[in-house]
Order: sequence, then structure tokens, then C-alpha cells
Amino acid sequence: MRDSSFSIRPAVPEGPVGEQSRYARRRRDRHGRGLRGELIPSHLPGSRTRSERFEDWVLESAQRLERLWGGRIQDVQILVLEIPDGLEQMAPETVRGLLGTSTPAADRQPATITVFRHPIEMTAKGYVPANELVHDVVVEQMAELLGMAPEAVDPAYGRSRA
Repeated sequence: MRDSSFSIRPAVPEGPVGEQSRYARRRRDRHGRGLRGELIPSHLPGSRTRSERFEDWVLESAQRLERLWGGRIQDVQILVLEIPDGLEQMAPETVRGLLGTSTPAADRQPATITVFRHPIEMTAKGYVPANELVHDVVVEQMAELLGMAPEAVDPAYGRSRA
């Protein structure tokens, strides 16, 4: 997390301080009870953050591939990062195609698929369902690691392009 020079200060109420604060307190916390419970219960989809929903989509995609390929892909590690490293130095044309990367297994390092959340969300915005685009990116990277066509890795590949 970066340190920020941005600071937030609460606004100073205008007018008589005593009257303004009594009114604000009365409107904000009625009868002194505060909120009675969660705004959205934890079992509903709306209670999850965007990053948690994104990680769920990646997990669903990985589980689907594991059902299809079994032990052959169990050693593949899937990472979710917000943005690619060095994004500021990349050209706009390069960033457009950078939704995920794959790294083959090395000495003691497992094969790794990295999925970038923000570029996928920006690409999917309004055009395709984000969960289908996430699955397509994971399948493309897995196909690259296995040396196969994406359609051979998962027959459902390409739903986001239909």
C-alpha cells in the first residue's frame, strides 16, 4: 500500500455550533440506537466486495479446469493481482491485451498463472459478463502452459466473445 499525501478533514458546520450538532446528531442516530443490524446480510451477494467477487470467479474457473483435467493441473498456482507491475511505463496498446500472464514451472517454483483484476474489469465493463472474461483469461493462460489450444483445454472457452 502506498503512502498518500492526500488528507481528509471533516467539514466544520456553519452557523451556531450547538444547534447544528444537536440537529446532526438527532438525524444521524435516531433515539441513540444506531444501526440495528447489518445493512446487507453476509449470505447475500451484495455484501461481498468487488475484489472478493473477482477472487470467487477465479476460484470457480480453477475448479472447473480441475474437474476437466484432474491431477495434471493441480500444481499450477493462480494469483490475482490488482494491476501488472510497471503499468505506468507500458504503452496503451500493450495494456489492452494484458489481462493475465503465465510463467512455466522452474527449479522449485510451480507454474503460475497471474490474473489482473483491474484490466479485466475495465475490459468487461458493459460489454461482456466479467465472470466469463475471467474464465477465458484463465483458460488462455492454462492453454499456454499446456501448449494446447484454449478450445481443447475447455470447450466452454469463448463464451465472452459470443
